[in-house]
Amino acid sequence: MDSKSTVVVTGFGPFRQHLVNSSWEAVKELSKRGLGKTIDLRIMELPVVYQKAKEQVLKIWTTLQPLLTVHVGLASSAKAIIILEQCGKNKGYKEMDACGFHPEGGCCMLDGPEKIESTINMKTLWKNISVEGIDIIFSRDAGRYICDYTYYASLYYGNGRAAFIHVPPLSKSVTADSLGKALQTIILEMLKQCGEERE
Repeated sequence: MDSKSTVVVTGFGPFRQHLVNSSWEAVKELSKRGLGKTIDLRIMELPVVYQKAKEQVLKIWTTLQPLLTVHVGLASSAKAIIILEQCGKNKGYKEMDACGFHPEGGCCMLDGPEKIESTINMKTLWKNISVEGIDIIFSRDAGRYICDYTYYASLYYGNGRAAFIHVPPLSKSVTADSLGKALQTIILEMLKQCGEERE
């Protein structure tokens, strides 16, 4: 029983006016804290580029075969709110990425279903956790940009074993450290749900 379960957590790099992306800062803080002795935590920064993000996600699932992949993204409109996203959508990607591209036909997977739900029940999760100084809400719409696109691709390749967390921008009240701590609390709770499946 020495084999550790791998959990991959990704954040995104800079885009537009966001020269520091709070999602990646939060993920780096999380990696200092870890997820306990039984979890091999791997972190990765994804570019805000549809195709490259999708390739990285495929690589995560094929090479690391994680128990769970958690993607963290920046919700620039959110004021001190963490958003738990339940599902990813396949179509409607019309917004340009950092390289000025958007997917052909605005679609993530040509043969994919309209939406894919995470095997993690975000509503249950949302009821079970609280994080100091920050509100947590539940959502079924990840926003049709790179976040939603990446989430859908990961749910597709990972048979639903992916999760997406939107975090607010960094501010005086929201530090990278506090977000890292919040991610740790949330992901450990997600892992409890994964554990229930295995027993």
